[in-house]
Amino acid sequence: MLSLLALAVASPAAAQVWPVQREAEALAVDAAEVARTEGGTAEAALAELRAQGASVALTEWIEGAYRDRLAGLSLDSGGDVSVLLTGRKPVADMMVQAGEATVAVRFRTGARATRDQLLAAIREHQAAIRAMLARPPALGIDARRGELVVMIGGADAAGDREQLRKRIERLTDVPVRLAPADRPDGLLAGTAALDAPPSPLVGPVVPGGSRVVGPDPVDGRRYICTTGFGVSDGARTAIVTAAHCPDTLEHIATDGSRIPLPFVGQWGWGFQDVQVNLSPLADRAVFFADTARTQVRQVERQRGRAATRVGDLVCHRGERSGYSCARVLMTDFAPSGDLCGGACLPMWVAVAGPSCRGGDSGGPIFIGTTAIGLLKGSSYRGDRSCGFYYYMPIDYLPEGWRLLTVPRP
Repeated sequence: MLSLLALAVASPAAAQVWPVQREAEALAVDAAEVARTEGGTAEAALAELRAQGASVALTEWIEGAYRDRLAGLSLDSGGDVSVLLTGRKPVADMMVQAGEATVAVRFRTGARATRDQLLAAIREHQAAIRAMLARPPALGIDARRGELVVMIGGADAAGDREQLRKRIERLTDVPVRLAPADRPDGLLAGTAALDAPPSPLVGPVVPGGSRVVGPDPVDGRRYICTTGFGVSDGARTAIVTAAHCPDTLEHIATDGSRIPLPFVGQWGWGFQDVQVNLSPLADRAVFFADTARTQVRQVERQRGRAATRVGDLVCHRGERSGYSCARVLMTDFAPSGDLCGGACLPMWVAVAGPSCRGGDSGGPIFIGTTAIGLLKGSSYRGDRSCGFYYYMPIDYLPEGWRLLTVPRP
């Protein structure tokens, strides 16, 4: 079941003085979390995270050089690049030096449709696919297999799945795979010296990754969401969260104090789910990453959707689920139902959990000190555990607003 992640009620407490993490320390923490959830060593995970950041320019070049044949591009565990092409003409594998990392690039051929053709199939046939099913499905692109993924559940999954798959394939003229709505099976393939720590951050401040609450004008209940990152329009500073959160919000500081955040606007159609609430205390460009909110990270850079690959490791902090890191499943994902003021466009990014809960809406998606996106919603399994979550890339902030960053040391 896909859902948005706002949650009704309450508030915590602790002292407002936090150590500040910069890039090297933040990456080491994320690497330890990856090693904990995936197995292996923190050193190997850290090497992969560094290779992941260093290979962005390389994969952008590959996408440009092979655009006419490109069916999918993904990162394998370890940070190597896998490229799937249409046609049978082979392309030699290569080893490329990317920063301090040596990245292997492996080419496979024989895909039946390019990524552009798969995206066009979603845009042109989304309404017809929705009409075939009892419940509007999530749609996405499997970059490893070069297939359109249609995520179904309930009565649709109980019917003749193969006949349904063939009908959608005839309609779209691209390869199609049906997947469970709560688990898009098959999308995943299978420590350095730290900077000297900056001075501790002392409040009052409104960091990303913290709790906000507000009333719903319809049912009168108070709902929890999570702040994303600080932004500015050049004259004012503000904090962003999800557009489906309440308009009227108060920030709940770690000492229990409340700071009102005046509403500016919300953008929640098609490819956006973002709301801006004013706060002069958001100008420090910091966010909580850890579950307990004991230290903050400075935002030093951002990475948009075009630079995000299937297999990338990203982390998130939600007010209800805390901190976790996982791999990107799809970079061309359209959530099911009418969660985008109608049908969603295939411009969201889906991530393989491992944790998500109501109240995480609007929370920061990041790696190290790089801002990547804002959490929108999730898909739950039958036992209510997190199947996967999906987010809005950070480059879809509303026009006129930019991400606040601090200079890199």
